[in-house]
Amino acid sequence: MTNAVHIPITVIIFTLNEEIHLPSCFNSLTWCDDIIVVDSFSTDNTETLCQSHGARFFQNKFTGFGQQRNWALDNTSPKYAWILILDADERVTPALVDEMATVASRDPEGIGAYRLRRRFYMWGQWLRYSSLYPSWVVRFIHIDRVRYINRGHAESQDVRGEVKDLAHDLIDENLKGIAEWFDRQNRYSSKEAEFELEQEKNGLHPSELFSSNALIKRAALKRLAGKIPSRGLVYFFYSYFFRLGFLDGKPGFVFCLMKAWYQSQIAIKKFDFRINNK
Repeated sequence: MTNAVHIPITVIIFTLNEEIHLPSCFNSLTWCDDIIVVDSFSTDNTETLCQSHGARFFQNKFTGFGQQRNWALDNTSPKYAWILILDADERVTPALVDEMATVASRDPEGIGAYRLRRRFYMWGQWLRYSSLYPSWVVRFIHIDRVRYINRGHAESQDVRGEVKDLAHDLIDENLKGIAEWFDRQNRYSSKEAEFELEQEKNGLHPSELFSSNALIKRAALKRLAGKIPSRGLVYFFYSYFFRLGFLDGKPGFVFCLMKAWYQSQIAIKKFDFRINNK
């Protein structure tokens, strides 16, 4: 990658107490002249770090990932039409930057967004198999062609135009430790349980499982998975054996257990809700 070449891409980073992650994230963005941070009222040194790296800093109350992303697109005046969406624990590689720069410079009509493969690291190791790599995320978007929708603890995208794939990976490495990971999964599982219960009211249409729209198909598969008995146990066998998580060694075994527990949390919270709302 050549920094001397102008790259017409805005980067928007979403933060909450991210002083541990921001230095490596910013270090991977030295090519960018328009970095925007949308913060959910951090209490650490997040704001100071952003200002020292020349990022434009905004704050907005967090009510959901979809809502926060829409607020950022509407209220921060991005300099460029093509936008890379990041969390603070993510970073980009020079090869990915070059690929995105080519897209942004050509500004292809009819394409609303690009998917990236997220490469997940934990304990200093790439968990290639136990993290179910490649997991695709829609993160490189055209500002006029994408809107977001809250969906459980995460979000989905309403894209005007095609969604294409980029060839190079996005690096994700969370350094906050295992206690924070479990705290976060506890919050996420509550949101996901609420969302699944709401979705169950609409039923599952078999045609959605075979939809050519990847987002519709993925949502249908998630609703189907939510009906599986002992979903945590099923997830463990799927990720550890069928998806070869055992090839990641002991970290892979532990991570598969952690993700299986997350699935069990969702099931337990749905059960609890049903019992208490009879």
